[in-house]
Amino acid sequence: MNYRHAYHAGNFADVMKHALLLALIRHLQRKSTGFYVLDTHAGCGAYDLAGLEANKTQEWRDGIGRLSDDPPEALKDYLTIIRDLGAPGRYPGSPLIVASQLRAQDQLVCCELHPEDVRILRRLFRDNAQVSVHHRDAYAALRALLPPKERKRGLVLIDPPFEQPDEFARLAQAIVESRRRFTTGMVAAWYPIKHRTPVRAFHNQLRDSGLRALLACEFTLRPPLDPGQLNGCGLLIAAPPYGFEKQAEELLEAMRPALDRDGAAETHVSWLVEE
Repeated sequence: MNYRHAYHAGNFADVMKHALLLALIRHLQRKSTGFYVLDTHAGCGAYDLAGLEANKTQEWRDGIGRLSDDPPEALKDYLTIIRDLGAPGRYPGSPLIVASQLRAQDQLVCCELHPEDVRILRRLFRDNAQVSVHHRDAYAALRALLPPKERKRGLVLIDPPFEQPDEFARLAQAIVESRRRFTTGMVAAWYPIKHRTPVRAFHNQLRDSGLRALLACEFTLRPPLDPGQLNGCGLLIAAPPYGFEKQAEELLEAMRPALDRDGAAETHVSWLVEE
């Protein structure tokens, strides 16, 4: 309940997560049939980079603040959306990014537990009938809101704050449950990389789950040796679209030169389990 993403909005992890998220949405848009997106940890939808929280950490300066007005081709779509949605000094969160891409036949469901953030989120989407906002626990929402009432393709985005010691284990269980409940949907789950031991256990738990088509996309700023700092992050994608492995590699490599502060940044895209 204490976590507020406003302190971290627009940082390197947001750049990585949102560029890949937008690419997944683009794949869903290739078919005319509607899609359903469930954002389990939605936050408040948009963040003031000049606000008290963002100013306290200044993390956005080493994230979105490092991307130029003339980005590599792979990042142009992401940056165009971010700048279209972000009034001067504002960074859009995943709900606003997804909502901006909905067609008439598509639906977004947002869940947020923090009481102030959910109030802000409801104000943001009060005039948008295609977006619903729930004040509820993310993991309980997976059981309540999946599968969607109408049979649709779609995506479940799980982006926990990692405040609990068992968050990796809970996340692995959530990925498995989401795929079993929503067999026509993808799952994209964000995770921090501080050191390798918990990430390795997380990956092994997923390998042992019986799920197929598990792709790990990772971006590290420095070797993950210090458990006291965020050295990188990953996005685990269950049932990614055909060809997404190569697209993810291109996106991560395109952002690496700008985000690489010390010449130690690395990108890695690999299958934990192939189809």
